[in-house]
Amino acid sequence: MDARLDAERRQQEIVALVHAKGMVQIQWLAEHFDVTPQTIRRDIEHLAAQSAVRRFRGGVTVPSSVENIAYSTRQTLMAEEKRRIAELVARHVPEDASLFLNIGTTTEAVAQALTGHKRLRVLTNNLNVATVLHKSTNFALSIAGGQVRERDGGIIGEATVEFIRRYKVDIGIIGISGIDAEGDLLDYDEQEVRVARAIIESSRRVFLVTDHTKFGRNAMIRMAHVSVLDALFTDRLPSAELMEVLSTADCQVHVADGSEPASGDAEDVDE
Repeated sequence: MDARLDAERRQQEIVALVHAKGMVQIQWLAEHFDVTPQTIRRDIEHLAAQSAVRRFRGGVTVPSSVENIAYSTRQTLMAEEKRRIAELVARHVPEDASLFLNIGTTTEAVAQALTGHKRLRVLTNNLNVATVLHKSTNFALSIAGGQVRERDGGIIGEATVEFIRRYKVDIGIIGISGIDAEGDLLDYDEQEVRVARAIIESSRRVFLVTDHTKFGRNAMIRMAHVSVLDALFTDRLPSAELMEVLSTADCQVHVADGSEPASGDAEDVDE
């Protein structure tokens, strides 16, 4: 494998391990990946510069609960997992459906996976989603008005919320920054949260799309509880504790990991 690609993959796995464990030591990571501590320190320095992790003496921990990872970093983190999730979601979206896709790199992957569908009506507050879909003659595409964020092409604000509330779509497809063990959906930006709540209220069904690094991840603002969801699409099963919360909430779990489900609560698996 190319050394650069090998380093990128290792760094993605470091982020996943940090989110899974909460805190890991440099020496443990070096032994886990069979590389030198100096190599791990370079990885951590790169990841910390992008706010993907936080350093402390001798180790690394999860990033801040008040600031999200840089958008350019999120575009590359878990890219393959997001692609698989997106393809699984697309199989659950019928043609002739109306959809809302919100801000996020996973919803952007969903947009790409939907390009083969026909006669969709798509509404979005995500310029990147619009860029993916606008050339297709198979879709009717509408973009929310509002303030465009330079950092990620997200559209937010009162005008965005008002736009969303004019509609009632078949499926709202949303991303999230974190899900805690109690089933709270968490994010960093108050305005983005208000938009997501409006999407939930304006959708007959709500699909959450997220990779496993968001399970147990802290963020400051509570958006909603998993009980508002009809389905969760991810790449690995959540913890047993969170699975119980999802089951009680009657939220179906669809896993795109290429393996058999570890629990009867997991509905579909991408082979």
